[in-house]
Amino acid sequence: MADLVYRPLISTVKGLFKVLGLKFDIVGQENIPLTGGAILAINHTSFLDYAFAGLPPDRAGHRLVRFMAKDGIFKHPFAGPMMRGMQHISVNRDAGSEAFRQGVRALKDGELLGVFPEGTMSRSFELISFKSGAVRMAAMAQVPIIPMVVFGGQRILGYGHKDFSRGKTIAITIGEPIMIEKRADAHLQTGHLRDVMSLMLDDTIARYPRIAGEELWWLPTRLGGTALTPDEAKRNRGSALDDDEA
Repeated sequence: MADLVYRPLISTVKGLFKVLGLKFDIVGQENIPLTGGAILAINHTSFLDYAFAGLPPDRAGHRLVRFMAKDGIFKHPFAGPMMRGMQHISVNRDAGSEAFRQGVRALKDGELLGVFPEGTMSRSFELISFKSGAVRMAAMAQVPIIPMVVFGGQRILGYGHKDFSRGKTIAITIGEPIMIEKRADAHLQTGHLRDVMSLMLDDTIARYPRIAGEELWWLPTRLGGTALTPDEAKRNRGSALDDDEA
């Protein structure tokens, strides 16, 4: 990993977390492996999920996470050079085999690989359908998948929302490792991963702090919030031109 770029950026981001007065509620940090390759399978609700998902591995063992992200961010004049400097992996949806090979190679080299199985940010803050890449890479590299749920980032920076006022909570839940056999059915195992993360999401939201009388636009509708329903979000996503697919 490119420590010369990555480590100073982590220090800067931690400083920004302090400025924002963020409160982190992390459960299951002991499930982060201290050595060896593993996939962090992460849900996706905000533009800051990369930074938040990298915090537990850093706290657990000063480990860096190599993320897979859509190629568009690598073309950004500011973010692009940083992404390349940190050696994150660019994913071109029309030619994903190269990213897949890079991911497997990184896992076999003992790195933590951050993957967003949904492939895009959820506008309903529920899990949407999963792609099978994480399961297939884990099976090929014979490394565990560590399911991770991050919740609260949408209150700071998400689709159509920006609020840098202080004191918000970011809740993170890390599940137990899931091993995938080499010849396992990728479709079935991807469904199992989604089921596990769905339960984790409910547990994470259940302990998330709320203030009496506040507008719960950031909470899924089935849990009493006023976020878009999954169907509304799907229609919205289909008509949008700026999807942050990763």
